[in-house]
Amino acid sequence: MTAIDIPTRRPGDSSGSETRGSAYSVLSRQVKQAGLLDRRPGYYAAQISLVVALGAAGLAALLVIGDSWWQVLVAGYCAVVSTQLGFLGHDAGHRQIFRSVRGNHRLGVVLANLGVGFSYGWWVDKHNRHHAHPNDEDKDPDIGAGALIFTTGQAQASGRVARAFYRYQAWMFFPLLLLEAVSLRVASVRYLLADRDRSRRYEALLIALHVVACLAVVVVVLPPGKALAFVAVHEAVFGLYLGCCFAPNHKGMPTLSAADNADYLRRQVLTSRNVRGHWLTDFALGGLNYQIEHHLFPSMPRGNLRRAQRLVKDFCANQHVPYLETGLISSYAQALRHLDNIGNDRTRR
Repeated sequence: MTAIDIPTRRPGDSSGSETRGSAYSVLSRQVKQAGLLDRRPGYYAAQISLVVALGAAGLAALLVIGDSWWQVLVAGYCAVVSTQLGFLGHDAGHRQIFRSVRGNHRLGVVLANLGVGFSYGWWVDKHNRHHAHPNDEDKDPDIGAGALIFTTGQAQASGRVARAFYRYQAWMFFPLLLLEAVSLRVASVRYLLADRDRSRRYEALLIALHVVACLAVVVVVLPPGKALAFVAVHEAVFGLYLGCCFAPNHKGMPTLSAADNADYLRRQVLTSRNVRGHWLTDFALGGLNYQIEHHLFPSMPRGNLRRAQRLVKDFCANQHVPYLETGLISSYAQALRHLDNIGNDRTRR
């Protein structure tokens, strides 16, 4: 990632009388007038019903197939369903489903804690900070240094042993994603243990119910060796799928800092990357392929993002704000190229 060269308004812009800070308000009015922020209860009723049906089919397959190594395929299928549940929890966290804060919160807790086994409270706190400061090295938790580094500053602050590992981080990216689900579970538990107030105790109880119920079904149906393989494959595919959905969004895009003095519109658009595709891409990536529109309007229902894209894209063109949309494979290539450049310190050469 590199520091952003903030585009300036050119003569003849369609909103030349507007200040840079008000450009977003102009776009927001257009989006609201188009009805793109209206709730879509029918859409989400269908989405939730579909994912529940897919989950029921996975459970039925597990019970019917019984003691067989074919269950590793069922485990992979169940990991896909878990990710789809996570997407619905994501939408609830952004208050896309219900009008009321309470309704979204309750559904989000059920989907995340009971359905997936992650802490909803931990994720919302982390994700809100990401949305407020995308690709800000000091404030965005999604680009904090850890198993991977994303900025030259992180590379410079790394020790000799760490730098030796980071040189190969592009090659290690996808293998590391196999551990992503486990990492998220560990982070959830640490969050819940840090402060045992009533809400966190309730979340912990739901996660415990999730773990006990899932393990009980697997252990009853499968012998120990196959049960262990089932859990391992589920967690690996779950983490890989999650990581592959989130990786295209911001990895390799420019970083921001307070010194860039970017307004909200530019802060969100310049740090985000869209992935082009069709209805299957929308379903597989949970609507996150419209990352620019999602970041500009986090509460916009997932089903409206495709409709909003043309409006947002045209507006950015009129404002001379770069709008990046690429193919899925190309998005991975860009992210991996960036990781390789950072790991090998090529960005300063």
